[in-house]
Amino acid sequence: MAQFGGVGVALVTPFAADNSIDFAALERLIDHTIRGKVDYLVSLGTTGEVATLSTGEQLEVLQFTLEKAAGRLPVVAGIGGNDTQSTIQKLTNWPLEQVAAVLSVSPYYNKPSQEGIYQHYAAIAAASPKPVILYNVPGRTSSNISVETTLRLANDFAGKIVGTKEASGNMVQCMHLAKSRPPGFSLISGDDHITLPLIACGFDGVISVVANSHPAKFCQLVHMALAGDYAGARPFQSELLDVMDMLFVENNPAGVKAFLTELGIIDNYLRLPLVPLSKAQHERLRHLL
Repeated sequence: MAQFGGVGVALVTPFAADNSIDFAALERLIDHTIRGKVDYLVSLGTTGEVATLSTGEQLEVLQFTLEKAAGRLPVVAGIGGNDTQSTIQKLTNWPLEQVAAVLSVSPYYNKPSQEGIYQHYAAIAAASPKPVILYNVPGRTSSNISVETTLRLANDFAGKIVGTKEASGNMVQCMHLAKSRPPGFSLISGDDHITLPLIACGFDGVISVVANSHPAKFCQLVHMALAGDYAGARPFQSELLDVMDMLFVENNPAGVKAFLTELGIIDNYLRLPLVPLSKAQHERLRHLL
């Protein structure tokens, strides 16, 4: 069985008007997603605006999330970057005892070769005290982790590299991963829109943005699909499709933060260079709600 099946929620980081982290809002969000039946929490992901958090803030957010999860759900920590040595320093110096796994994005901006990507993750696997989940998101990194490299890592580091969050959007690539993955290697969708067809292809679940704002309905969709009830899952997919579109209409997490603001869970602040949804798009979002 895959270790990371079902719905992981990529938690946003709420901010206050003075640009500080709003920990009271983060606690409300954690409770909201747990009530919605998510299977695990993901802290410090892209949706959490980790790129604009200082190292100290990252640690604060992670430790707060672990404290508030309080053993109710596993917590996965986003620890990655385009400097292998800096990533290793975090893995070896941060207190990760309570973390279930590390989600580590493929190096961005540098545009490494497949061998460079392999060696980067080999070094991370050797240093990490926790299982590692690869994160392939070519739209942000400008490089793809190929099927061959993913399977090479999965086989060479069995038990250490335990899955991949696949956000390439390439269905053929995803099908080849599902066909050839070794036993116990988790296949996790990184795209809410195509999670239902990816589960039909053999994926185990998703690390989701929409599960911040609409956890109950999205979890029903995913859990039905994983049980093979695709007919039951499809109405939820149709109902949430326009919501998912709004999440990414301008940038992520502006869309989901706008939804969460309308739900009274957080205030609508982002850190530059990200900005809230435009007035016109926010009105569209209100109409959807």
